[in-house]
Amino acid sequence: MGTLIVGGVLFIIVGFVIKTMVRDKRKGKSLQCGCDCSKCSGHCSQYK
Repeated sequence: MGTLIVGGVLFIIVGFVIKTMVRDKRKGKSLQCGCDCSKCSGHCSQYK
């Protein structure tokens, strides 16, 4: 039973992280460019 609880909590955390990454990407932020692709010299434009 403990394994299911820990697995469920881990699944929720990973889902939240992915959701945050997708939301940031849609806003033009990216970890590859210092979290702000608007200030990037074109490096991130290929990933948008």
